[in-house]
Amino acid sequence: VGGRAVGVPGAVRMLEAVQRAHGRLPWARLFEPAIALADRGFPVGERLHRQLAADVHLAQDVQARRYFFDAAGAPWPIGHRLRNPALAEVLRAIAARGADALHRGAVAADIVARVRGHAGNPGRLSEADLAAYRPRQRAPLCADWRQRYRVCGFPPPSSGQIAIMQILGMLERMAPAPLAEGVPTPAWLHVYTEAARLAFADRDRYLADPDYVAAPGGDWRALLASAYLAQRAALIGPTRMPRAPAGQPAGEAGARAAMPAQPESGTSHVSIVDAEGRAVALTTTIEAEFGARLMSDGGSGKAGGFLLNNQLTDFSFVPADAASRPVANRVQPGKRPRSSMSPTLVFDLRDGRLVMTLGSPGGAAIIHYTAKTLLGTLAWGLDVQRAIDLPNFATFGGALLLEAGRYPDAAAAALRALGHEVRELELTSGVQAIERRPGGWFGGADPRREGVVVGE
Repeated sequence: VGGRAVGVPGAVRMLEAVQRAHGRLPWARLFEPAIALADRGFPVGERLHRQLAADVHLAQDVQARRYFFDAAGAPWPIGHRLRNPALAEVLRAIAARGADALHRGAVAADIVARVRGHAGNPGRLSEADLAAYRPRQRAPLCADWRQRYRVCGFPPPSSGQIAIMQILGMLERMAPAPLAEGVPTPAWLHVYTEAARLAFADRDRYLADPDYVAAPGGDWRALLASAYLAQRAALIGPTRMPRAPAGQPAGEAGARAAMPAQPESGTSHVSIVDAEGRAVALTTTIEAEFGARLMSDGGSGKAGGFLLNNQLTDFSFVPADAASRPVANRVQPGKRPRSSMSPTLVFDLRDGRLVMTLGSPGGAAIIHYTAKTLLGTLAWGLDVQRAIDLPNFATFGGALLLEAGRYPDAAAAALRALGHEVRELELTSGVQAIERRPGGWFGGADPRREGVVVGE
């Protein structure tokens, strides 16, 4: 919370670059629906109301308090229309002048003033930092799966694709019955959890911004090599392993420290396939649900505005371990923090056609939500909506988390008998996915959030 957690926002610069390379409509026209929505507002929903009521920091920011709360300090009730004239003005400026309207001038100055002016935790972000930001284009990281599919996702600094494909690769070697009466079985959940713990151990040891941290053996694919995953899968036994160790892929000297566990959260996702079959999987984030709990009006003086991210909390809170070995995801100037974002495109190995586009919000649990949807759709024969609807499960290396109210009591008891600490949590995924079916494209939206499927 506060200014020190705020990183340079990059999404608008990225979208500008993508539009220049691939867009057909004029840049300004793309902003018309968002500007109209900001002007007319939207009704506060149950989930937003609940999050506002539970947050203890947001109302401490004057701009956010005036926007999200009434004069008595209570969150606006469900159904109250939230209009955002400050955001509409910022969007009009970006529509007219491009990303420079955010990264230079009055909007940039207001962002910096709010970051540096935070009373309890001021940051050091400068207008020069905002002006200097440039997006990076990286080649997707692809891995073949089930001798049928090529699964492509984002490489580091995102950890999502590597972790997902490590888990799926290990599961291919161990295949207890996955479902019973529509719920993952304890035997399958045990194997999945152990594979995920091993993947997260590698994630904490190796994955970070490749502009600052070299891949093991010089190639991220070393972590997905068949022989390496076979070695990792061999560590999975009939009961929970006391500690899931990081592996040592070919060419790795083993001189890195693991990143200690710390909270991760946030994100939004959209999946799109157009009339010509071109697809987008787009994940964006301000990290936590209200970011750094700082709101900028872009210098407009109007009500509302936009929340600033707390993206720098994705870095490790400690730079090295007790033996002075560096943590890969430590803070360094100009470095991009590691994320769990998992925008994914799946192709058929036989003809190269797109099979699926998907992704989800959810912090580090994104990895599990995306893996579950891939498994349900492409391994277990469910349509994408039924795969999304399956009960969620997750682990970040410690306890096994089950979606509350979705599993029989006997499942938790069976997993505890195998040595797992089991906790039941809300696990609100927000998977948005589209799959190719014999009759055309079929979309799925997660009922746990506000997403919808729309076709034309």
